[in-house]
Amino acid sequence: MLKGHQSWIFENRPAILSTGTIGGPFEAKGNIPEAFDTLHEDMWLNQDSWEKAQQKMLEEAIQTTLKKARIEKENIEFLIAGDLINQMTPTSFAASTSSIPFLGAFSACATSMESLALAASIINAKGANYILCAASSHNAATEKQFRYPTEYGGQKPPTSQWTVTGAGCALVAQNGTGPAVTSATIGKVTDMGMTDPFNMGGAMAIAAADTIEAHLRDLQIDPSYYDLIITGDLGHVGREVSFDLLRDRNIPIESEKYVDCGITIYREDQPVLAGGSGAACSAIVTYGHYLQEVIKGNLQRILVVATGSLHSTLSIQQKAPIPCIAHAVSIEARGEHL
Repeated sequence: MLKGHQSWIFENRPAILSTGTIGGPFEAKGNIPEAFDTLHEDMWLNQDSWEKAQQKMLEEAIQTTLKKARIEKENIEFLIAGDLINQMTPTSFAASTSSIPFLGAFSACATSMESLALAASIINAKGANYILCAASSHNAATEKQFRYPTEYGGQKPPTSQWTVTGAGCALVAQNGTGPAVTSATIGKVTDMGMTDPFNMGGAMAIAAADTIEAHLRDLQIDPSYYDLIITGDLGHVGREVSFDLLRDRNIPIESEKYVDCGITIYREDQPVLAGGSGAACSAIVTYGHYLQEVIKGNLQRILVVATGSLHSTLSIQQKAPIPCIAHAVSIEARGEHL
């Protein structure tokens, strides 16, 4: 199962049986509205706080995933999920309503692939039959915690990104006809010495490059093995920086095959500056858009490299550099083999 120094090969090829994706009104106006199972017109979702709205979106993503798979929640052994809010309270509260044994996962915006990698590892080792993995975020809740409430009208630099309002969930199983999770590479925490929380894409770029390099080295494959290499939410700034870093390391990735969830989710004329971000970003774009392209046969092999900025409100106030991480998961059409 261990391949190289920091990668796993899943010989039993766990299947992604179904997914659930939920979004808000801003996402409904984005580039891939068809990627969502449900789009809400109101960011409040009839709740009395942004955090409760985020909790409800995660609950809806879980319910949608189970309904599409026609599986009762009593058959699910574990839920692995996380978010950006302090102590992951939206996720924990959603887990309390689901009554599914819960493992909380935090890698900031890389949580989607951390949870998928852990789910696939447990399933591959026959530690469970069915596992739900999920991630969520809410623009207003995240802005309130990490920057300034939107009501303040604070100005942002061009390097900043827009936190996605939504939730994405996937059901991973021992058997099934859905796309296979074939490998994963667990990233190392990197630090470029950057302290600007409004340039997370630039800070996370080296984490993406490091994990991609490790994945290719451990599996002894070339970037051309994949139809697409998809970064989590580097945005325009981080995508360009990471692409340059990969070229400097003599990793020949074709530009058109190197895409980013934070760029994919919104239209160019939306006021998102450098692109989208948030724990829900890579979860929604992967499960709702790129995974569907695999199911349709338009893509055979994709590598999803979700990136996360691991700073906190306290560390930023103390002028500490921003530590970052990236986790990579390989997803392939059922008939494909390494």
